[in-house]
Amino acid sequence: MATRGNIRIIGGEWRSRIITFPNQGDLRPTPDRVRETVFNWLGQDLSGKICLDLFAGSGVLGFEAASRGAKQVVMIESDPRVYKALQESKVKLKATQIELVMMKAMAFMVSDLRQFDVVFLDPPYRLELLPKLLSILPSHLAKDSLVYIEGENFLIPDKHWLVWRSKRAGKVCYQLIKLTDANG
Repeated sequence: MATRGNIRIIGGEWRSRIITFPNQGDLRPTPDRVRETVFNWLGQDLSGKICLDLFAGSGVLGFEAASRGAKQVVMIESDPRVYKALQESKVKLKATQIELVMMKAMAFMVSDLRQFDVVFLDPPYRLELLPKLLSILPSHLAKDSLVYIEGENFLIPDKHWLVWRSKRAGKVCYQLIKLTDANG
């Protein structure tokens, strides 16, 4: 049997609840202290917000957003084992505001036309997908949306994006970015 990892939700309705996920190479749940900072930046209350967790993995970012009142959280995951674990956590938490979609992230971006208030982008680092994602993301963003990005290094986005907040925690570089006013 495969070993399982677990991580604690740190805020909101499900504070201190544990979600589980399969231990596999590319899964790197966002650490507690990073999530605490990010949700301080976003504001603790995400009521009415529609969020996209494009590389759900453990699901911790999406579950944190839902726990803090997000109206809807769409979580994308392509690995069947990881997707099954997300389904189990959704049922355990009775998270009716979470929509799970099993497909590749890039295929979702091409096929789905919805707009989101908050987008979490934490793809496997080795794939180096962030520049490509940022080029196709604007049509998926609602007015005044924020995009969380995480990587091994700080991303220097093109002129269409403004880095609103950025920080490093150990080996994790994370940022909140938004479209510049000329594009938003």
